This record gives sequence, C-alpha cells and structure tokens, in this order.
Amino acid sequence: MEEKLIQRLESAVSRLEALSLSGGGGSATARGFEDAPLDPSIVAYEDLIGQYLGRVSAAAEKIGGQVLDITKVLQQAFSTQKDLLIQVKQTQKPDNVGLAEFLKPLNEAITKANSLTEGRRSDFFNHLKTAADSLSALAWIAYTGKECGMSMPIAHVEESWQMAEFYCNKILVEYKTKDPNHLEWAKALKELYLPGLRDYVKSFYPLGPVWSSTGKAVTAASSKPKAPAPGAPAPPPPPSASLFSSETSQASASRPKEGMAAVFQEINSGKPVTSGLRKVTADMKTKNRADRSGVVGMHEKESRTSSPAVAKVGPPKFELQMGRKWVVENQIAKKDLVISECDSKQSVYIFGCKDSVLQIQGKVNNITIDKCANMGVLFTDVVAACEIVNCNRVEVQCQGSAPTVSVDNTTGCQFYLSKDALGASITTAKSSEVNILVPSSGADGDWAEHALPEQFIHMFKDGRFETTPVSHSAGG
Repeated sequence: MEEKLIQRLESAVSRLEALSLSGGGGSATARGFEDAPLDPSIVAYEDLIGQYLGRVSAAAEKIGGQVLDITKVLQQAFSTQKDLLIQVKQTQKPDNVGLAEFLKPLNEAITKANSLTEGRRSDFFNHLKTAADSLSALAWIAYTGKECGMSMPIAHVEESWQMAEFYCNKILVEYKTKDPNHLEWAKALKELYLPGLRDYVKSFYPLGPVWSSTGKAVTAASSKPKAPAPGAPAPPPPPSASLFSSETSQASASRPKEGMAAVFQEINSGKPVTSGLRKVTADMKTKNRADRSGVVGMHEKESRTSSPAVAKVGPPKFELQMGRKWVVENQIAKKDLVISECDSKQSVYIFGCKDSVLQIQGKVNNITIDKCANMGVLFTDVVAACEIVNCNRVEVQCQGSAPTVSVDNTTGCQFYLSKDALGASITTAKSSEVNILVPSSGADGDWAEHALPEQFIHMFKDGRFETTPVSHSAGG
C-alpha cells in the first residue's frame, strides 16, 4: 500500500515539474493535467500500471535483451493511453479523421512493437508476438458506438488477448522446466489484460471513452508536406495502415475469371472458339520437318532430366462459399487471418497453408486442416469435429468445446484442450509426435502435456487380437 502511494506521489510531482518548466500554469490544458491525478479513472489507471505492468517490467529486467525491449514499448503504449484518457476529458468527440489523428501517438507505439517482430526470427519470437499482439487491446479507446464496427470495449479487450494468448501459451510450455522468469513474465502479462485492463474498462468505460461537450475540437493535421530544412535528412516513408483505420477489400466478383472458368466463359459467350487459332500448314507438321527426327540427342536428354520438377502452389483463397463453407487455402506467412462472422451451420476447410495463424471467432460445425505445415489454428467451439489430415508441425487450440478430434497421417501436432473440451474423443492414425495439452489442476495456469502413444503391441488371445500401447519404463 505504501509503495502505491509513493508511486502516485512521484507521478504527481513529475507532472508539476513538467508544468513549471513549460510555464503554462494558467492555461485550461495545464489546469486539466493538474487536476488529472484527482480523477478516479486516472488514479485507477495509474494503479493498474503500477500493480500489473510493474510485475511484467520486473520479470523483463531479469530476462533482459529483446524481452526487455518489447516490455519498454509496452510501458510506452500504456503511458500514452493514460495521457490520451486525460485529454479525452478536455476534448470534444471527433469525427473519424479527427479520431485517427487523436490516437496517432498510441498507433505509433503499437506499430513500433509490431516492427520488433519483423525480420529474422529470434529466439524470443513468442515473447515479441505476445506483447505486440496484446497491444491491440488498447484500441478499445477508439470505440465510438455500435456503428464503428468494433466490439464493445470489454469484449474488445478479451478478444484481443485471445490472439496474443496463442503465443503466450507457447512460452509457458517452452520454459516450464527452464527459466521461471519467463513464466512469470508470461503470467504477469496475461494478468495485465485479464483481469487488469478488462476490469478497469468495465469499471470506468464500459461504453467507451466519455468525451467533453465543451472541450477543444480535434482537427486533422495538414496533408501538405513541409519542405525539409537545408542539410536535414529526408523524411521517412509514410507508415503502414493505421490500426484504427479500415480498408475494404475489392469484391471477388469484380476480379476477372481465371483458369477453366475463363475458358468456359469464352465458350458460353457464343463467339467462334477457333477464331483466334493459327492455321497449321504442311511445312509446320512434325513429320515434314528435318530438324525434328525421332531420335533424342544426349544433350537434350540430359537437359530434360537435370531440371527438377517444381511443385505448383495454387492461388491463395480466403472466402465463404455458398454461405456454408469457409475456404482458407495456400496462405503463406499470414499471421493475422481471422474468421469473425461464422455460425454453427458453417464448416471451415484449411488447405495448403504454411507459416500462418488462423483465428476462428465463434462456433462452427466442422474444422478440417489438410496438408498444412507450421500452421496455428485457434478456435472457440466446434459442433461436430476438428480434423487434422496430412499435416506437418501444426498447433491447434480449442478455447471452448470440441466433442471429437481426429489426427490422421500427421507428423508433429500440439493440441490445446480447454476445460470444457476435456471430454473430447481423440482418434489418431498413422501419426507421430502428437501431444495433447490440458489445463493443470494447480492455480498457476500452466499446461500439462501428454504424449499420445505411437507404438502398439498386438497379441492373439482367445481367438482375437488384443492391442495395447507400448509403455517405456525409466528403469534400466
């Protein structure tokens, strides 16, 4: 209790020092910042940072390296949101353009975190992805009503953490018997959002931020670029799309048809199919050409055999077909695939994907993962079954219920079952390295890993074969 009081006093002193240095003690903005520590919502947010984010920072200090770097960006983002919450109480509700400008500092912090996950994959990739993906929860402050297209603030925080939890669970499994500092970092980060940020939003902003009716208006910055000063470096390129802006993709109907669809379209158009073909004259026929004998030369034979065959990869697909089947095909290195609008009558078919992560937010009838490699799938509920076929190194997490799980002809499968899915019937065939992870009975939130048997003993007894799994004894 004394530590919290000291932190709040230090925060108030630092603000007063900043105001004295700026010399603006009489402005409305300065008075607003001076009164900010007295606001219960700001005091609670400072307690949130001190209690929950302090634990994450303490663990990161012990780990160091990239984990400490991403944690500092995390601190920057939360500190930026606290400043924005103070400004919200002094600002009129802006339009969409003004809102994007108002939230620009927070978006820059989130973009900085995402940039740390790019490039060569490091040993702490799961830490970087967990922290970077979790920061999307701070976008709850952009909620302006049901028409904005976002979930309500409490739900948005919970959904955002679900995306980050996939990588957080990997940390818990990887460092379970290695380094307790990494386990403390992952657990503290989860508690920062659930229950930390979620309960804070629930207590103070369940319907989004409360803007001032008499405050200053937010205006978008001028789009006209300023000329750089002589000798100054060139300005950086424009950043990628903002987290708080939405882009609509071009409808699939407007794209030209390809492959056999284009052939059938031309046939059905009524035009002469052979109108564009060249006429084959007698000298063009193979039997009349002197340079085309029936003997294959050694040079030609070697050139044909030396060129290896290249496996063809079809075009990527991400679409709902006939309103009943979601098709996700040939997605390569896509970590942000999300199916958010689905129901219990629809099925999901995932084929030929590699180095990608797919989230299925909602209940679906059936999920099939076919011929995928290094693929991660996170789903809520499935009515019938989740099937994994012809895959290599896949990780699947069930957050709700799944009555049946089937793994066939697959090498390397990690399947996370929630408490509601522990009664699932699991069938394996021609598969190896299949591990099922279930919540442990302890209060630490760890996962208990169970390897499914790969070898079996078949013995003929009483007129029939009896099959039992091979058990390996630790004794010599």
